[in-house]
Amino acid sequence: MMSEIGLRSLRVVDATKLGDELVAALRPGQVVEDRHGVSRRLPRYFYEIPSWEDALEIEVTPSFSLWEFMDVDLREEEGVRTFPRYVPLAVTVLAAHLEVFRRETDTYVHIAANGGYRSPAHRLSANASPHMWGTAVNIHRVGDDDLDGQEAIERYARLARQVLPALWIRPFGEEPGEADDHMHLDVGYLVVEPRGVEPDDEIDEEDA
Repeated sequence: MMSEIGLRSLRVVDATKLGDELVAALRPGQVVEDRHGVSRRLPRYFYEIPSWEDALEIEVTPSFSLWEFMDVDLREEEGVRTFPRYVPLAVTVLAAHLEVFRRETDTYVHIAANGGYRSPAHRLSANASPHMWGTAVNIHRVGDDDLDGQEAIERYARLARQVLPALWIRPFGEEPGEADDHMHLDVGYLVVEPRGVEPDDEIDEEDA
């Protein structure tokens, strides 16, 4: 049973209207390139999380709480680690997919630290990655199984593909774009705009 305190209790913000430090770190609506040189526009609308206590209590789905998608270490920009903190709205789409996967495995699914949302200022954010959209996770453990080898990673990858064909999963390996000590799942560079948004505030084209 989900908590009565949910995402609907959070304020949705246009991150272009946040302070200069946060705008510089989150880069809302700006264009970045992925490792293939393809231009991707970053999300502009975010949930505002007032405190770590709220992140712990708010359930995105029956099996996943908000904190699991925003657990980072010191490689994240200090200003982004200070509350209130911000997570792109598309995290709900990712969480819905993970809930299906969780029910299929019938056991706990553990997201790694730095394995959910990472801002463009995070030291792991060299190129555009779906992590910067809040639409990717790195899973390091499923139930009692550590995903640190080819057999376990590929077994759960097959299961994820069977029940969630829209997911993209990194192949096993040590090369760029591969993973050998976790399973990376994402739903792409998805941007969610809330209802009621007025189209009059355009992103400065110098940032495009």
